[in-house]
Amino acid sequence: MGPALLDRFIPDADVCERFETTIRAPAAVVMRVAVNFDMQSGPVVRAIIRLREMLLGSKRSEPRRPQGLLEETSSLGWGLLDEQPGRFVICGATCRPWLADVKFSPLSPGEFAAYAEPGLVKIAWTLEAEELGAGMTRFAQETRAVATDEGARRRFRRYWRWARFGIVAIRLLILPALRREAERAWAAELDKGAG
Repeated sequence: MGPALLDRFIPDADVCERFETTIRAPAAVVMRVAVNFDMQSGPVVRAIIRLREMLLGSKRSEPRRPQGLLEETSSLGWGLLDEQPGRFVICGATCRPWLADVKFSPLSPGEFAAYAEPGLVKIAWTLEAEELGAGMTRFAQETRAVATDEGARRRFRRYWRWARFGIVAIRLLILPALRREAERAWAAELDKGAG
């Protein structure tokens, strides 16, 4: 694999988390499933999100309708930084993640790397599918975050000391669920083609 997709948006991160898995399905199928995957479909993920709300005193979330990952993050304020259909998606935003009711603000791809308004954290994340062979894909998700100044960095580090456990747990829970869903979708397509 070549240079990391996030290098041009956040080359020097305060936090970098990358997780990957191998999926028995073509990259296009994996990406279709990934962008449409309902991240909160699992009860443990919903519980982790609710725990954060309780710890920080957030407003109680409205009941939500099931929605795909890209649709949900876009509705929260994340912006699309780059995309190659069937291969990768890169999203990003600025925020103050330590706030109880965090607000995400999108930036254009051209302004993201240099953006430096004080008191914020820039976060960018990917969904990536790399074809390894016939019907075999390496799926990865990477997240990078960097504070725009030293004050924000201190606040973010305090927040990250405890919040990372839930955030990493969510990513680790999503990977096997997404793998199962993509493999099921590919098996259904194969069955349909054979029928």
